[in-house]
Formats: sequence, C-alpha cells, structure tokens
Amino acid sequence: MGRAFEFRKGRKMKRWSAMAKAFTRIGKDIVMAVKEGGPNPEANSRLRAVIQNSKAVNMPKENVERAIKKATDKDTANYKEVLFEGYAPHGIAILVETATDNNNRTVANIRSYFNKCNGTFGTQGSVEFMFDHTCNFRIPAEGIDPEELELELIDFGAEEVFEDEDGILIYAPFTSFGTIQKELESRKIEILSSGFERIPQITKKLSEDEVADVEKLIEKIEEDDDVMNVYHTMEE
Repeated sequence: MGRAFEFRKGRKMKRWSAMAKAFTRIGKDIVMAVKEGGPNPEANSRLRAVIQNSKAVNMPKENVERAIKKATDKDTANYKEVLFEGYAPHGIAILVETATDNNNRTVANIRSYFNKCNGTFGTQGSVEFMFDHTCNFRIPAEGIDPEELELELIDFGAEEVFEDEDGILIYAPFTSFGTIQKELESRKIEILSSGFERIPQITKKLSEDEVADVEKLIEKIEEDDDVMNVYHTMEE
C-alpha cells in the first residue's frame, strides 16, 4: 500500500471525531459552495460533494436544507479559506486549514496557540511544500474490483485506489477532483463522501514525551471554531 493508505489509517479514528464540529464544518462548506456556484446541486458540483459528505456524517436533511437556504441570504457572511503554517516543538511542521469570516481574529488566535505551546508561527509557504495536496473519494466496494478501477481511473488522475472496511478509497492530486467526480457520476457509481487532504511527504518519529508536546498544540488549534483541518509531519 502507498502513502495515502498509511495516512488514512493513521487519521481514521481522529477525523470527524466530534459530531458538532463535523456539522459546523459541513455548514461552512455549504455556504462557500452556494456562494460560489448557487443553491442548485445539479448545477453545482461542489455543493453536490458537500451534500454527499453531510450524509456520511449523518447530518439531518433538514439541517442541510436550512444551511443552503441561509447561504442564499445576501446578509449571510461568506467564509474565506485561509491556510496557516508553522512549526510545533521538535521540528514538526504544522499546516492549518481554516474557513473564516474574520481573518484578523483567526490570525490572532492561531498565532497565540503556536506561541503558548512553544511553537513557531510561520510565513506563507514555509511548510506547505512539505505536503502533497490531494483529493479523495469513497465509494461502495460491492461489485467493484479496486485494482481494475485503479487502471481505469489512471487516465483521469487517480494515483492510489484501495479498499478498507468503509468501502473503496480513491486518491488523486487536488487538481483532479472535478475530472474524477464527473467520471464516477457518468459511470453511475455512488460517491459516499469526498474531500481534500494534505499528505506529508516525510514524517518524523518522536518520543512519547515529544509526541505529547506536539499533540498539546494540535488539540489547541483543533478546538478553534474557524479551523477545518490540521496536518502535521509527526509519525502517527
């Protein structure tokens, strides 16, 4: 198995761990998708993807419909996706994806977490190059051969296809998202969920005490309402 498989295995239990956080995240994704492409999922591929993800975390349909309706209101604040970078203790690179309606607040908060936990708040581009920006899709495994599917999807950008207990996962570069989404839909293959991740190119093994230092910072960052994802180069 490749890096995507190992990365997914390491993060599996942590992702979507708090249901309230997952719903907040989906709500922001809906607002950004609607503001970008309108409220009709048929004509808005990004919104279709978010609705699929809402089902994956069992978000009630009425919550989704309410969020779409709210997003069409011109008075609803739009969220801007902002990336923050820095280092945790022991040389671990940290990449923070946020969705914020107040950049000054978010910058101040993220900087304070790094400072309080003996980290270093970095400049743009300081650690982003250490991660591969990928997209992923999860589809049902029934009736599908992962190896055969991988061969068929290589021409559309797929780099890694593997099966786990939740279905078949497809990983590709970030830029291949639309192409693969369109191909899966044209084949009438159900997309259970999809998204984007940043996979570290190299990871660093730490001692138990050092891991605790890094996790203290990560947990602090993840508690912030503006934070969508935190990625790091610490070996899981």
